Amino acid sequence: MHANSIQNMRIGIEAQRIFRKNKHGMDYVVLQEIKELQQIDTENEYYVFVKPGEDRSLESTKNVHIIELNCPSYPLWEQWALPKAAKEYKVDILHCTSNTAPIWCDIPLILTLHDIIFLEPRDKQNHSLYQNMGWLYRRLNVPRILDKCQRIITVSNFEMENIISKLNIPRERMAMIYNGYNNWFRPLEDKEEVYKKYIPEKGYFFFLGNTDPKKNTERTLIAYSKYLKRSDVKRKLLMADLDPNYLNGIIEHNHIENIREDIVMPGYIVNSDLPSIYNSAFAFLYTSLRESFGIPLLEAMACGTPVITSNTSSMPEIGGKDAILINPENSEEITQMMLRLESDELFYNKQKEIGLERAKLFSWRKTAEALLKLYNEVFTENKKQYQ
Repeated sequence: MHANSIQNMRIGIEAQRIFRKNKHGMDYVVLQEIKELQQIDTENEYYVFVKPGEDRSLESTKNVHIIELNCPSYPLWEQWALPKAAKEYKVDILHCTSNTAPIWCDIPLILTLHDIIFLEPRDKQNHSLYQNMGWLYRRLNVPRILDKCQRIITVSNFEMENIISKLNIPRERMAMIYNGYNNWFRPLEDKEEVYKKYIPEKGYFFFLGNTDPKKNTERTLIAYSKYLKRSDVKRKLLMADLDPNYLNGIIEHNHIENIREDIVMPGYIVNSDLPSIYNSAFAFLYTSLRESFGIPLLEAMACGTPVITSNTSSMPEIGGKDAILINPENSEEITQMMLRLESDELFYNKQKEIGLERAKLFSWRKTAEALLKLYNEVFTENKKQYQ
């Protein structure tokens, strides 16, 4: 696919944290977007601005140049080093990909605003200093940059309507571009039995909860406690990294001691092991209170693993109307669906098929094509302005 512009573009992409070892969701998103742009666009010049790190997850190609900028702190890197470098490399557009952007920058800006959770009422507990600093930085930065952005991309229709109504952004300055998922998330036979690194037997429930209140960990564990009391099978619950003190607090506060010996918490699960983890799971619990998109929902569906997810925010939009949609504030609904998947084989197999079909609608290729189209629009608008 080629760019439609008469003149080639010089596109700057902020990807500050893609070389860090333990990446977060936004880091994976921009990394996959750039990898797809490398495949589909060989005409325009890309300058990818990163902070040096030990996981060199991206290589330069003929027209995609990785520019490492060394700067001690996140705000200084973004507010000083990034706009300075973007100017030096004479980029026509600067795409900032992780909710924030430089306040002083005279290059046309595109911002990906994944969500505005940081502007919403907040549970004061269970936040690390790192999370608190990030939250404060976003609260200070975002209101100052929105008017300077020519386009604001977000990742679901739910989040777009949310941003328009809460921040009064004109609709024509908004763009909705869905995320994708990696194609190694697919049904597979785990011949290596990778899951055994984390849990002795397959057929478990899998949950990616953490201490963030929106992940709804407490209600999900209450639901699991009720499931154990009523199930004949009593499947284990595999949870990724969770603070043991936080878990103990939930168990004691809710008097659910019965879950202790059935929860398996192996710590950090390496991303490359996740396809095997989904495939070996009986079902995936994605019971958040709020998500702007929800890539794990798609990953599980693409592996043919039934998902119990929420009827709130973007999850019905991404999971589709035939997904298992529960009220995440009602732990009994979660329990009932866990038991139904276990007792109703027809329902279980139907959910596998629904997920596999739904996942086909999303891909990083589609995401990159939509991005390239948007870059062309913004570039063309700016060219007309200066003619």
